[in-house]
Amino acid sequence: MFTGLIEEIGQIKAIKQGAKSIRLSIAASKIMDDVKLGDSIATNGICLTVVSFDTAGFTADVMPETMNRTNFGSLGLGSKVNLERAVRVGDRLGGHMVSGHVDGLGEILGQEKDDNAIWVSIAAPKNILKYVIEKGSIAIDGISLTVAYVDDKVFKVSIIPLTQDDTTLVAKKVGEKVNLECDMTAKYIEKFMFHREEEKSQKTDISMDFLRENGFV
Repeated sequence: MFTGLIEEIGQIKAIKQGAKSIRLSIAASKIMDDVKLGDSIATNGICLTVVSFDTAGFTADVMPETMNRTNFGSLGLGSKVNLERAVRVGDRLGGHMVSGHVDGLGEILGQEKDDNAIWVSIAAPKNILKYVIEKGSIAIDGISLTVAYVDDKVFKVSIIPLTQDDTTLVAKKVGEKVNLECDMTAKYIEKFMFHREEEKSQKTDISMDFLRENGFV
């Protein structure tokens, strides 16, 4: 699990291409202090497993499923990525609970300066927007942000100066794709409610006719 509070901006230093997968080598410094083999590191919001590392960075494998659902296919040598180590029990939860499992992609529509903040507008598909609520949380390329506006096609977030400096979001250009992870609470509630309605529809009303047909009367 992660919090969506980015610890460091890393840089892609090598990409080994497979048939439908890649192996990424990422330059990093701050997060390498206590990294161990097998640790999880959120990279642009995607939970990756460390398969090798040294003091200058780490390497992780990216499987086809992840390539299909994320913006990793657009990464190249030198690309900047948001990095966060997995949260430890007892840590302060400053952002929100982020699983590192991306729901889909959004598209940057534009940016607008507003005093010390920058508004970022993102188009997203309906299967993601149905979970997005005003003043709710969403992870964008791994960054925990508060939704400031949402309609049936677009949502907007307002980025404070610290987030502008410490993440890659405001460097994105119009048309670029970003990884989106919705608040998992909404998805669990939807699943629970669906099964409740399904169970209700499968229940048979008990009547005298039903009992008679089944040999009880």
